[in-house]
Amino acid sequence: MTTETDSSQASVGSTALSNAEQEDRRIGRQLRDLRKSRQMTLSQLAKRVGKSVGYLSQVERGVSSLPIGVLQALSDALGVRVSWFFQPGGSDSAAEQETIVRADQRRAMNLSAIGAREELLSPRLSGQLILIMTRLQPGGSGGETPRERRGEEAGYVESGQLELTIGEQVFLLNPGDSFSLTGEEPHWIRNPGETETRIVWVMTGVEY
Repeated sequence: MTTETDSSQASVGSTALSNAEQEDRRIGRQLRDLRKSRQMTLSQLAKRVGKSVGYLSQVERGVSSLPIGVLQALSDALGVRVSWFFQPGGSDSAAEQETIVRADQRRAMNLSAIGAREELLSPRLSGQLILIMTRLQPGGSGGETPRERRGEEAGYVESGQLELTIGEQVFLLNPGDSFSLTGEEPHWIRNPGETETRIVWVMTGVEY
């Protein structure tokens, strides 16, 4: 017999899953619409990013994972920044829009399939300085494909643990640790701990 509490817990879990699926589908629809606006077929796009047509079809339908590295490759192929996929946000105040980002008004992008969430800390998507917060759930990562960005970037581990792989070197970082990357080598991130990891990135001269 199902109790009221059990039903309530099941409903919460279902809602959480539904929200994650909706986010995946939102990004998938944006990819599909952008691809079609470029008059590009799935086959042509798949060839440019080195992925199968079947995989990209699943991504566009929101039923397959989309690691950061793949999203970056797709963005490059379609001629937009990764930040183009962030959910709209920002302050309603005209005086703040170009300067301030309130904690509850950040533009965000959930990549639930890989246990990651990206939040834009910068008030603008353009400019030479970009701030991003990455939230990794336990076991979450940047995806199977290493990140590669043009230009320098640095990161600060605000909380949790971070496993940072640069080339063939693997480092374990803890809260308060920071790092710098030149962009000359691909890197990969993963949360090896049991609590959420938060990393604040500072990027200059890159298109995110």
